[in-house]
Amino acid sequence: MRHLFAVTAATLLWSAVTAFADPVGQYFVQGTNPGSTSEYRGTVSVERAGQTYRVIWIVGSRRYVGTGIGNKDFIAVSYKSNRGDTGLALYGASGENWTGVWTYAGGHEIGTEVWKRE
Repeated sequence: MRHLFAVTAATLLWSAVTAFADPVGQYFVQGTNPGSTSEYRGTVSVERAGQTYRVIWIVGSRRYVGTGIGNKDFIAVSYKSNRGDTGLALYGASGENWTGVWTYAGGHEIGTEVWKRE
């Protein structure tokens, strides 16, 4: 019986660890715009799309849709907004959250962003 309990506990622990093994999930997002101290807040959802990720930000009335590549340690995302803005973002895992930098296409400055898992 103890062996069964140990196996069950190990399985549950492994499930909890693998749940945060990649960026898939729902997040609260907070960031700063490139070259500015102005902050923004919104939501981000990340889902698997074959070997890539589909990333959708909702910030105010703007919607950004991106395609990402990466793994449990990082994700790089190119994106386009509903207003035609395009850009690139790079994030690193920080526990169950993600921190990163981003810029608009043709940009010369970067903004920062943190995704906090909901």
